[in-house]
Amino acid sequence: MDPTAVLRDVFGHAAFRGGQREAIDAVLAGRDALVLQPTGAGKSACYQVPAVALARAGHGTTIVISPLIALMNDQVRALVGRGVAAAALHSQLDDDDRLETLRRLMAGELELLYLSPERAVLDGFRRLLGRARVALLAIDEAHCVSQWGHDFRPEYLRLGELREICDGPAIPMIALTATATPRVMAEIASSLELRTPVTVRGDFHRPNLAFEVIHVPPGRGEETRLAAMIAALERLGLRDQRDRSTGRAIIYCATRKTAETVADHLKAAGFAAGYYHAGRTARARDRAQTGFSLGRTRVLVATNAFGMGIDYPDIRAIVHYQAPGSLEAYYQEAGRAGRDGDPSTCLLLFGRGDLMTQRRISQSNSSSAKVEARREEALAAVGRYANAWTCRQQILCAHFTGTEDHAACTTCDACRDPQGASIEPLPAPAAALDDASAQIILAAMTAHDRPVGKGNLAKALRGSQAKPIVIQGLVRLPQHGALASASEDAIVATIDRLVADLRLVRKGRKYPMVALPGPPKVTRTTYARRGRDGTSTSSITVELDRYRRSMARKLKWKAYMVFQKATMVAIDEKRPDSLLALQRIPGLGLSRIERFGADVLAIVKRYTVS
Repeated sequence: MDPTAVLRDVFGHAAFRGGQREAIDAVLAGRDALVLQPTGAGKSACYQVPAVALARAGHGTTIVISPLIALMNDQVRALVGRGVAAAALHSQLDDDDRLETLRRLMAGELELLYLSPERAVLDGFRRLLGRARVALLAIDEAHCVSQWGHDFRPEYLRLGELREICDGPAIPMIALTATATPRVMAEIASSLELRTPVTVRGDFHRPNLAFEVIHVPPGRGEETRLAAMIAALERLGLRDQRDRSTGRAIIYCATRKTAETVADHLKAAGFAAGYYHAGRTARARDRAQTGFSLGRTRVLVATNAFGMGIDYPDIRAIVHYQAPGSLEAYYQEAGRAGRDGDPSTCLLLFGRGDLMTQRRISQSNSSSAKVEARREEALAAVGRYANAWTCRQQILCAHFTGTEDHAACTTCDACRDPQGASIEPLPAPAAALDDASAQIILAAMTAHDRPVGKGNLAKALRGSQAKPIVIQGLVRLPQHGALASASEDAIVATIDRLVADLRLVRKGRKYPMVALPGPPKVTRTTYARRGRDGTSTSSITVELDRYRRSMARKLKWKAYMVFQKATMVAIDEKRPDSLLALQRIPGLGLSRIERFGADVLAIVKRYTVS
């Protein structure tokens, strides 16, 4: 079947895009191909079109190696919707579906079969594959073969063996990636044992994307990041939850904790925001992705777990709240913006500590000195990109192609302002207030008599009636609103000065709060029951104990399996007011918070608000 007819009749496109026909002609002629196409440039057509053409000419099934189940499922759904006989083999299938897929493969009924690299190297599957009729081997996200790449998967190193296992060594292989430097391209060709491959390099210039870098000064990192991120989202109209015509945004963070914190800040600022990371349950991740897909949440804050295969046409902004570990990762994630061709923003917020954060993440996995050297080189490339003041698309294109003959984009921050003249200096840090104001803060801490976050205390002293302030009982302070004329930044600066002077102390390491020095005092109204040993038991602890015993009976668990006594005491001390705050409680994991969190917060609220 002619590939142009397949493109038109099956996929509904009138003409091939840059580089696609070259790659397709190569594999149809029995040649290997190595394809480097930027995100959104139509890589999948390079193997899907010849797969259909080969299958309908009677040559057999195309085997596609893909690293993510979600990516496989999306591709299969799209192909089946176009009348293509496609299926996937992965761990989420039940036995009946898996057996039926294998039957269709052996019967020659499939045009494309997707599977993971882990399954492809299993001895049992390899024996089965040796009896099937295979027309083409496609290795998607082929940069995973390289330890120079940013998504290394060791199973990819064995994929070169597949050709000998299949129906003869003459079967062509096509390897495809959206992010690979010349060095990684060479390693892909070597590791997969490609034979004099036709190399296709697409155009990495994305004229509709405006790249920008904002440098985050030491000492005011979070404040600067949050302000810059919110300003970018507001420029795009993403705060208005009723108007979905302005598109969506993805905020990438380096750590799970940061992703959750940023999502909370966005919600507090009036954005419909959710968060996604690998530490959440599968159900919670699916709920977050579905809400974003349907537009119920306009902004999704995520780690790189929200990765390959993400394809939404109307992403108007990709914000990297922290720098990623490589330019390959950055360009792949930034490239998810503007796939419909409309103008979109790619903003990187860069601070000196970002590269150290990436080092800590990489050091959590043991690796050789050689791999560490490669990671350092990748981090150095990110630093050079962030600190340069030349066309950002020229830098990115040169990084992936190895050539310097790329035109300036005219849309990035460096092109718009070649001299940097329009960059406004950041405002000076707020000055601390006078001693009288400091005494008001100390009096409020004495009256509250519990650790409290600096931001919430400052809001209360300015007179805020926001929900967190009400829940924590800060509206009942005699000092509520006493510093209404001061800025929140100035109050926080004064609290910091009190900490430096040891008149206040920090409590907690992961989620720091401030408190008066010395052990916490016990007030009469906090306690409701005295045990036989003479010790007092908090009303919250009593209620939590009743709750855990009730849930234990219902679930047929032991009471300690719901949560332990030390956890109840910590809940009473911390008085958490959100699911995020519950994660600070020792002994409460994500699964318990998912199951019991709403009930626990209701109990705390009942005994905190009069």
